Amino acid sequence: MSKLRCFFVSGFVIFSKLTPTLFPMKFTCTTEINAPIDKVIALFDDPNNLKEWQDGFISFEHLSGTPGEVGAKSLLKYKHGKREMELIETITAKNLPDEFSGIYEHEHMDNVVKCSFIELPDQKTRLEYHVDYIKYKAFIPKLITFLMPHMPKKYTQKWLDQFKAFAEQS
Repeated sequence: MSKLRCFFVSGFVIFSKLTPTLFPMKFTCTTEINAPIDKVIALFDDPNNLKEWQDGFISFEHLSGTPGEVGAKSLLKYKHGKREMELIETITAKNLPDEFSGIYEHEHMDNVVKCSFIELPDQKTRLEYHVDYIKYKAFIPKLITFLMPHMPKKYTQKWLDQFKAFAEQS
């Protein structure tokens, strides 16, 4: 094998193993919703509403555990362009309004999401969405994290802004 090829192969292996450590993907998105906290939580907690604010949402299928409670697993399906994407959601904490957390597993990466609802004056609610990508299972997501770290945060903020519009119109 040529020295150049060895360099690229070695670099790829090092990059692949170190990417989650060197380029962690943690971020927080927030939105302030002009609706009371009880209404916001009820809308957020109903999987039938996902189609109203998550682009490309196709379906939600309960797999195991008590629906909507800690330990429950569900299959979420989305369509982005011509591709379909599946996520397995496992609810890890549900102490509303303080916390709704879950692990979202995808064939290329896993992330942990923690949502918090904060009651504000004048019947308003702040929704905080903390995201931590904990495992990369493929090279392309690692590369995207390195080259375009702002993209997942931008997409997440878009969904929160769409949820805000949905909640305020409901």
